[in-house]
Amino acid sequence: MTDRNPKPTKAERTAAAREQARALREAQQKKERRNRLLAIWGVVVAVIAVIAIVAVIVVNNMNQKIPSTGTSPANANEYGGFTLTSTTALEPTEKFDLDVETLPEAPEEAAEETPVPPGVAAAEPGEPVQVVEYVDINCVHCADFAATFDDQISQWLDAGEITYEYRTVAFLDRNSTSNYSSRGANAAACVADQSPESYWDFMQAIFAQHASGEVKNAELVDMAESVGADTEGMDDCIEDDTYRPFVKYADQLARVDGISGTPTAYVNGAEADLNTFVETVQGAIDANK
Repeated sequence: MTDRNPKPTKAERTAAAREQARALREAQQKKERRNRLLAIWGVVVAVIAVIAIVAVIVVNNMNQKIPSTGTSPANANEYGGFTLTSTTALEPTEKFDLDVETLPEAPEEAAEETPVPPGVAAAEPGEPVQVVEYVDINCVHCADFAATFDDQISQWLDAGEITYEYRTVAFLDRNSTSNYSSRGANAAACVADQSPESYWDFMQAIFAQHASGEVKNAELVDMAESVGADTEGMDDCIEDDTYRPFVKYADQLARVDGISGTPTAYVNGAEADLNTFVETVQGAIDANK
């Protein structure tokens, strides 16, 4: 009778030992590779975290350098906005002194129901319908809104059927190492102050280039020039952050009033559903005639 479980030969034992040793080596190599990758990714994550912290510190330091007191640009209102009465005209206002430190603190938690901000109201019968939009220059949804609706808005404006007020905030400075939201808003304020007839075109231009990313101050000057703004002194206004205190003022007012995102639009005294924006505005125009 033959042995059903013969003992392995020496050659077989040697081969098995080699196979076991090879498997152990491969397991050890995999472990070492895994540990190296974990170490590398740990360093990468740490570097990214440091960069993020440095960026936040830089942004905060840049913001802290902007004074809290200053003078508004011409054609700005007390609510931090600029009101277009046509595509080539802003409602004229006198400059005023401002102090951000005197404004109330923004609420820590969003209210269940946000009240209508000051300065937002239904128009008198027969008067143009008031439209107010809170925007952030660095906001992709604001750029999409502009691309979708600006042609129609310009028609309403030039027909005298609406007024259109931009209230520009700087919520997205937290995501920018160059404070682009504030710098863009300052550039828009410079145009409103010095070349109000070009303000609408500048706002269209700045949102039209959003997909290209943040731009430097010199490029904002070029953009103002491209829409016909008087550039005498414009470079100084933009480079010197002349109206950054006003931008801080407008941004803080928006926060105090419970605005938490952009774009947010009000039509004839009530917040508008952006999905039915055209229908809402046209309905208000028709009802107000």
